[in-house]
Amino acid sequence: MEARLNVFTSTVAAKFGKHLVAAGRVLADSTLPASTQELVKLRASQINGCGFCTDMHSKDAVHAGETWTRLNLVAAWREATVFTDAERAALELAEQGTRIADAAGGVTDEAWANAAKYYDEEQLAALVCTISLINAFNRGNVLIQQPAGDYQPGQFG
Repeated sequence: MEARLNVFTSTVAAKFGKHLVAAGRVLADSTLPASTQELVKLRASQINGCGFCTDMHSKDAVHAGETWTRLNLVAAWREATVFTDAERAALELAEQGTRIADAAGGVTDEAWANAAKYYDEEQLAALVCTISLINAFNRGNVLIQQPAGDYQPGQFG
């Protein structure tokens, strides 16, 4: 399988990608736990059907110390006992923020209030930005059919 577009050789795509990556670095420096960020990225990528990001974020999470058990249960987090209440709130917000077209009201007040119980304002900002950023990456990769499976942790810096 080959991507429809080489984002690394396209001048426009490469410049755009550098800005997205820079935005991700801001989030990496936030106080939102890195494990929560990876779980959220993985769940949104699963929902969006982005194989490249699903591969990347599961491997990056394991490389950072996350367990395969938890990663394997992200898609079924509601039934899993391995997530904290804070992580559950983040995953719910990620799901609703990713599926905004599926609900007339977008993200519910209940989901927001639940996340606000566990995360301060800066962490909520980082959570919203993480959800927004991964959805942007997912959409680009799905559009160009970026192949999945060959990613190595830390490959992009």
